[in-house]
Amino acid sequence: MSSLTVQDLTKSFGATPVLAGVDLQVPAGSLTALLGPSGCGKTTLLRLIAGFDDPDSGTVALGDRVVTGAGRSVAARRRGIGFVPQEGGLFPHLSVARNISFGLSRRQRRDDARVRELLDLVGLDAGLAERAPHQLSGGQQQRVALARALAPEPSLVLLDEPFSSLDAALRDETRVAVASALAAIGATAVLVTHDQAEALSIADQVAVLRQGRLVQLTDPRTLYRQPTDLDVAAFVGEAVILDADVRSGVAHCVLGDLSGEWAGPGDALPDGPARVLLRPEQLRLGAPGSEAPVARVLRVDFYGHDSRVWLQLADGAAVSARLEGTDVPSAGDDVAISVRGVARVFPPRAGAVQGTAVAAG
Repeated sequence: MSSLTVQDLTKSFGATPVLAGVDLQVPAGSLTALLGPSGCGKTTLLRLIAGFDDPDSGTVALGDRVVTGAGRSVAARRRGIGFVPQEGGLFPHLSVARNISFGLSRRQRRDDARVRELLDLVGLDAGLAERAPHQLSGGQQQRVALARALAPEPSLVLLDEPFSSLDAALRDETRVAVASALAAIGATAVLVTHDQAEALSIADQVAVLRQGRLVQLTDPRTLYRQPTDLDVAAFVGEAVILDADVRSGVAHCVLGDLSGEWAGPGDALPDGPARVLLRPEQLRLGAPGSEAPVARVLRVDFYGHDSRVWLQLADGAAVSARLEGTDVPSAGDDVAISVRGVARVFPPRAGAVQGTAVAAG
C-alpha cells in the first residue's frame, strides 16, 4: 500500500468553487476519514483522487508517483485504486464470486482460493460465493464490494459513504468488519462520511472539510478534545458553548469559575471576553444546596446506555448534560451543576451558536 499526498488541490464547477487549496497527507497503512456536512467538497475530493475528474490545479501522488498534476493525469483505471461506492455497485447479473474476481486477470479469476480468502477477510462465509447480490443483505453487499475493491491489491482504497444506506445496527456491524479487513492487510484507505461517530470510531485520523477547505486534520481524540474552532467543535460532537470573562487564567461564566485551555493565537489565556466550550459529559448534576450553580431540568432523553438531560441555566440558556445509568433527575427538578475537567476557551464570537447546547447532526 502507498501513502497519499494531496497538495493545493482546487476545483470549481462553473463559477462555483468546490475545493480551495486542499492539502492532505494520508500515511501508508492508515485510514483517514473525510468528514463534513453535505456540499463541503468531500465526494469531489474523493473523485479527484480516484481520477474520475480532473482538478483545476494541484497535485495528487500515490507514494512517489504523481497521478494528477505537473502536466499529467493518469487514467483512473491505471492508478491502482480500489473504489467502494455508496450503494456497493455490484453487478446484479454476476455471482458474488464473479463480482469479486471481476477486476482480476483471466488466470486469477480461475483461482477459487483467492475468492475464499477475500470472503474470509471481509467476514463472509465462503458458501455465499455462488449467490446473486440480491440474495444478500445490505451489509453483506457492502462487504462484497470491499472484497472486489481489495482483490487486485490496490495501492489505495477509497470508500464513498459505504454505510449510509444501512440501518443503525447493521451499519455498526458492517463498518467494524470493513475497518478490521482494511487493518488486517495494512490498507491505505480514505473514507468519506458525514457521520461523526463513524469517523471518530474507526479512523486513524480525521480530515474536517468546510466550504471546500480543510480546517483540521488530526487523530479522533485530539479532534474531539481540542477542536480548532467552535464550528468544528459543534460538528464533531455535542457542545456546550457559553459566554465568559477571563481574569487571571480563570474563565468566569454562568457555570462558575472554570479552568481554561486557550484555543486562540498565542500560548497564554488572555484576560477579557471569551467563549468556552464544554462537552455534555463534563457536566455533573447533584442536589441543590451547595454554592454550585442551579439549573432547572427541562426534559430527559433516555437512550438506555445513557441519558441526555436538558437544563435551563440561570441566564435562560439551554444546555445538555450526558449521564450514565438510570439515576437521572426528572423534568421540573432543580439540580446543582459542577464541571469536571477544563474548558476550551476561544476568542469572543468565534463561530457556532453562543449560550446554548449544540447537538451534532
